[in-house]
Amino acid sequence: MNFSIAELFAQHSTDKFDLHEQYLNNQMVRVLKTIGYDRHYKKAVGQYLYDQEGTEYLDLLSGFGVFAVGRNHPTIVSALQETLTIELPNLVQLDVSVLSGLLAQEILKTTPENTNKMFFCNSGTEAVEAAIKFARYTTKREKIVFCEHGYHGLTMGALSIIGENIFREGFGPFLPGCSAVPFNDLSALEAALSNNDVAAFIVEPIQGKGVNLPDDNYLPEVQRLCKKYGTLFVADEVQTGLGRTGKFWAIEHWGVEPDMICMAKALSGGFVPVGGVAITQKIMDTVYNRMDRAVVHGSTFSKNNMAMAAGLATLHVLEQEKLVENSAKVGDDIISSLNAMSSKYEFLKEARGKGMMIAIEFQSPKSLALKAAWAMLEAANKGLFCQMITIPLFKEHHILTQVAGHGMNVVKLLPPLTLTQKDRDHIINSFDKAIADTHQPFGSIWDLGKNLAGHALKGKKGG
Repeated sequence: MNFSIAELFAQHSTDKFDLHEQYLNNQMVRVLKTIGYDRHYKKAVGQYLYDQEGTEYLDLLSGFGVFAVGRNHPTIVSALQETLTIELPNLVQLDVSVLSGLLAQEILKTTPENTNKMFFCNSGTEAVEAAIKFARYTTKREKIVFCEHGYHGLTMGALSIIGENIFREGFGPFLPGCSAVPFNDLSALEAALSNNDVAAFIVEPIQGKGVNLPDDNYLPEVQRLCKKYGTLFVADEVQTGLGRTGKFWAIEHWGVEPDMICMAKALSGGFVPVGGVAITQKIMDTVYNRMDRAVVHGSTFSKNNMAMAAGLATLHVLEQEKLVENSAKVGDDIISSLNAMSSKYEFLKEARGKGMMIAIEFQSPKSLALKAAWAMLEAANKGLFCQMITIPLFKEHHILTQVAGHGMNVVKLLPPLTLTQKDRDHIINSFDKAIADTHQPFGSIWDLGKNLAGHALKGKKGG
């Protein structure tokens, strides 16, 4: 009897919610059904998803930034198919692989000159774990400083330096010696580093939760302070890297050279998980300083041929299709077009970001009727207003977006870098309509708002 994934998918494509309720995270199913996102997708191409009825959805979430080159890109599919069929030696372990060497070479062509070695792993959180270990061993210091509201992953080391308490609650105790400072606060950072006992300062160049941008002098001063106090400067580019912000690396916007750059997500091409850390020669030579330490840190699957092939193909597509340039051009156009609406909509505070890492922030309005409606939502659950934007965008305009973080009135766009002018027009027109509807305090959209508030209050009571 033949084994066929296609047949399994066809037979069970409508069973996924039942399967997850029975065997996996049933709360996720409850969330999807509550907000009306319980669709049965059957196909995905580029920036589009298609459900069983053939309805096309524009995906501005891209798997939290994984699908930077779009879903099921033919060049990456072809590279993986070829890798599967040519019988390459894989994970010999007492050997080194060709493809991992080639991928390291290609990545390091894009990083600052001071980072000339690569470490590969399986995910962004593993890249952060490696950076913590490398920093401690290299400096012989214990302390790690990170930023409030930052996000670096959910394994125990990464969780110890995460700036959002909702992810940490109930999972402690965490790694000792980890402390937070406010993002974009140089005085607080210098105070934290000034005892000359901090191994590393790890920071997202642009914070993913909320898409918070630094002042122009922040990262250059971070680099200066880290050098002054002997602290390693670690840039977490897991989300911002590989063209997301209109530069290959977000750090290029500020001309800085970190000691380590963490990466993952988009490097996978959306197929095979792959992460990595670009590091200096000094860090590599310190951590792996003797032959008996050649395997002191690693991962069984980290340099597997499929992951390395996916990474190589992804870099090729980014260059050949000029997707970094497209990210800058189309992304900046979306930001400026959204900001042009702020004068006519009380709820709209601003759009911000770089390239195709975009936040649309909403605020309390001035008119009394709208202010009362806003207060009702905020009392039920802070940040609930954004669902009155994202749900109609999805149901009426077939655009998939996300709220930028817990308790935030910010909608976040993290689309594939392949967006076209047609996609841009659809995004702007759809946001215009969705935001306009919220300015009708007795319109049908506020029935949705009341329903959402009811669910939020019921949840607080443990219902």
